[in-house]
Amino acid sequence: MSKPVVAIPADIREIEGNVWQATPNQYVRAAVKGADVTVFLVPALEADNDFDGILDRVDGLLVSGSRTNVHPSLYGKEGTDAEGPYDRARDATSLPLIARALERGIPLLAICRGIQELNVVLGGTLANEIQEQPGIWDHRKPDTPVLDVAYGIRQKVLVKEGSCLASVIGAGEVQVNSLHRQAISDKAPRLAVEAVAEDGTIEAVSVIGAKAFAVGVQWHPEYWVGSDQPSNRLFAAFGEAVREYAAAKQGTAHRTAAE
Repeated sequence: MSKPVVAIPADIREIEGNVWQATPNQYVRAAVKGADVTVFLVPALEADNDFDGILDRVDGLLVSGSRTNVHPSLYGKEGTDAEGPYDRARDATSLPLIARALERGIPLLAICRGIQELNVVLGGTLANEIQEQPGIWDHRKPDTPVLDVAYGIRQKVLVKEGSCLASVIGAGEVQVNSLHRQAISDKAPRLAVEAVAEDGTIEAVSVIGAKAFAVGVQWHPEYWVGSDQPSNRLFAAFGEAVREYAAAKQGTAHRTAAE
């Protein structure tokens, strides 16, 4: 039996004058190894993507992190170069995919930029350069070429009792690798806070009343999915939700064919 398929929206990258559709390999690897799924990369296009056609063919949506930020115009603010870089094609791809996946009950795991996109889709806003705000820590990625150091698990978050996330990785203190300079400001009404950093930064959310698994985390579970237990459990839970969705979809298709 073939594995279920998870879509990952791509980013636009310019390399040596050429425009590339790109996704960091750590997300693909984590989905394949940690969630036990097949991956389908969705091209980042400012127009012409058939979102329902794409979602018809997949069983889950994994929204990755990126070095770009969501454009402020999408949550009612004016964008400046200092708040960039931006990727309008990524915005135009990820946000509609998230919205339609939630409407259709397709399992969703949103990471880093992904949790920010999820908040914007549901009506929330974002804060930029949060490290400049009083009382907020510097959550930015360390300036080192050694990725194991840059993505090192060094920050504590508090997972709320009784939350969706607590049922997956446990409640209370969890060590994570949260790397960002943009974060949730005004939380969308449909989001429940699942975990916070010690400085109050929202580090994880779930969608209230979601038809399927719908969780966003600000940290990077994809990087250590092979060795860190909370990271592994999160991807395993996502993979299980994807398999449940795929089985239900297949059952519906078989009943329809029989009729």
